[in-house]
Amino acid sequence: MKYRVLCITDRSDLPETELFIGLKNAGVDIEVVCNPTGKHYNRLKISDVPVIDLILSYRVNPSGIKKLRHIFNSKKYDIIYCFNNKAASNALLASFNIPVTFITYRGVAGNISFLSPASWMTHLNHKVKKIICVSDSVKSYFLSLKFFWLKLNPEKPVTIYKGHELSWYQSKPADLSKFNIPPDAFVVGFAGRNRPNKGIKFIVDSARWLPRDTTVHYLLIGKLTKNKKLHRQINKSPLRKNFHLTGFRVDAPALAAACNAFIMPSVKKEGLSRAIIEAMAYGTPPIVTNIGGQPELVVHQESGLVVPPKNPAAIADAIMNLYGNPKKAKKLGENARERIYTHFNSRTTVKKTKHLFEQLLKTDNTPIAF
Repeated sequence: MKYRVLCITDRSDLPETELFIGLKNAGVDIEVVCNPTGKHYNRLKISDVPVIDLILSYRVNPSGIKKLRHIFNSKKYDIIYCFNNKAASNALLASFNIPVTFITYRGVAGNISFLSPASWMTHLNHKVKKIICVSDSVKSYFLSLKFFWLKLNPEKPVTIYKGHELSWYQSKPADLSKFNIPPDAFVVGFAGRNRPNKGIKFIVDSARWLPRDTTVHYLLIGKLTKNKKLHRQINKSPLRKNFHLTGFRVDAPALAAACNAFIMPSVKKEGLSRAIIEAMAYGTPPIVTNIGGQPELVVHQESGLVVPPKNPAAIADAIMNLYGNPKKAKKLGENARERIYTHFNSRTTVKKTKHLFEQLLKTDNTPIAF
């Protein structure tokens, strides 16, 4: 089957970049519209993936719509795959009176509503035939949407995990002494954005449930240094000297590799944590809450530990479980690495995405109704 796909994104991350390359290598006639300032832009270029430079700064970007419409009219595309809301809204507006099948991507649960005009300009638009969800939890969220008689067609959302490869994570574990962490410390890492839904405050609270003479230290990676509320909370902790904030780091995976455990205590809207995937790829045992896609990623007592959300005592108990059982921690880390290899690999993502394209094109071109 011959068909042409146009992917529209921004600064694509590594899994997204490798998806484009993998699809091209699998025989898909693919072009990518993306931001030329992206970290992996040159990777696309040297892999001979056709690239069109475009920066979409707003959900309604007149110059971007004009350029996209010119692209759509320049050749026939069978599928347009939009990887973020700006891409979707601008592309849908640019496609007026142009027959084409749309696919969108969604990485988090939440912020979609039948009452929201913005949602109708993206995932709920009648031209969107499939929504590729990063996890079953995101898919379930879409299927839970309703307003009186309005519900999403159950065939519209589809789960395809964002794939990784162990070969991407070969960096030497970082030297944590630069953060004044003692060499004998049991280090619990965290990496994420400065957002309440990440549950960072429950990491800090968990220290109150640890022994006062513990050698457990916390390494908090990300743009957290200006969070005054977090600093006040840490300063009130009995283990305040055991907290280390790194600020934004480009070597976050190598830091995760140097940790004894890695935690993501999310309280909502967690699709599939990249930070946890990177830690698992290095064999660092994860501790996650049973929120969103995290229980899909981590199997409790097999490839990590899963705890209830907003429960610092449970977090502390999980930390001490790994701290006091080094053999168990090692086994969980090994299993975590194996789980990424077998269940969350880029090869499967490419295969499933290509299959979805072909199944979609075998059907007629009528929009999927609600």
